[in-house]
Amino acid sequence: MPDDTTTSRRKDAHLDLCATEEVAPRENSTLLECVKLVHSAMPELQVSDIDLSTRLFGKTLKAPLLITGMTGGSERAAQVNRDLAEAAEACGVAFGVGSQRAMGETPALAKTYSVREVAPRTVLIGNIGLRQAAQLGVDKVRAIVDAIHADGLALHLNPGQELTQPEGDRDFRGGYQVVAQLVKAFGERLLVKETGCGIAPDVARRLVDAGVRTLDVSGLGGTSWVRVEQLRASGELAEVGAQFSSWGIPTAAAVATVRRAVGPGVTLIASGGVRTGLDVAKAIALGADLGGMALPMFKAQQTGGVEAVKKAIDVVVRATTQALMLCGASSAAELKKKPRVVVGELKEWLSAV
Repeated sequence: MPDDTTTSRRKDAHLDLCATEEVAPRENSTLLECVKLVHSAMPELQVSDIDLSTRLFGKTLKAPLLITGMTGGSERAAQVNRDLAEAAEACGVAFGVGSQRAMGETPALAKTYSVREVAPRTVLIGNIGLRQAAQLGVDKVRAIVDAIHADGLALHLNPGQELTQPEGDRDFRGGYQVVAQLVKAFGERLLVKETGCGIAPDVARRLVDAGVRTLDVSGLGGTSWVRVEQLRASGELAEVGAQFSSWGIPTAAAVATVRRAVGPGVTLIASGGVRTGLDVAKAIALGADLGGMALPMFKAQQTGGVEAVKKAIDVVVRATTQALMLCGASSAAELKKKPRVVVGELKEWLSAV
């Protein structure tokens, strides 16, 4: 088991790469550009009519936005988490910490994930990987979530990243059994998410059959954690990783096909290359309930701290509001009923998957 120094170095290396390298390959696309919302020249609404409020884990958010988990486990990561959480609290959106694997290995690192002091009311989501959850066991997973007073747990799936990470996992058997155990422990407080490669309809159906009620597709088109690990790796790992930094299901395709597969009653989060409020609106039109983003908020934090993150959130919320207005929809539920046009590669995905 790696010591806390090794884990902290890896976490800081991830932050350095996300801040300075092209970790969202330009050739990758969410395919949200293939979604065309239909303009209403007569919306018969005023801006104050637009209601973006959204329920998640028993709480009401002011807008359908989650700052998705990215980091933790080092002093630098602690500041990033606190700044992002403080901004999320001020703006009424949800916030998730990065993988608590480091905390599970070294309980003293809990402070790098503890943000309730600056985010006492908003939705806070813990985070652990599938294999780490299996190793820790349900009781220890519950303990690390309770230790930061989180409202729920994000169980992340990242086989693509692990296979490219020099110290990553190589055994992915028994995953659905672990999910079933966590459903018993957390109930509707459990969120299952990918990490940039997307969730396919068949996997989504099995997760929902196991009792999962919140999914984050985290599709292709944003930060590629395979690319991040490729940049850390060397030799054959780096060579093979380079072939897979464009691997995955584009976010728009994942949202639309998963919603079709699981039907209503499952909260669906669209992350993976979601960068703007218009992206959020398009994802909602495809069937998502919330949009999720990390890299844009991290970059804002790096340039201007809490205030810059607040501004970035405000721009996203304003654009989402404007998109609903221009479609003649007063809420996300209404937007889902409005006409939309799907073209190009996304249309091909929807006919094939």
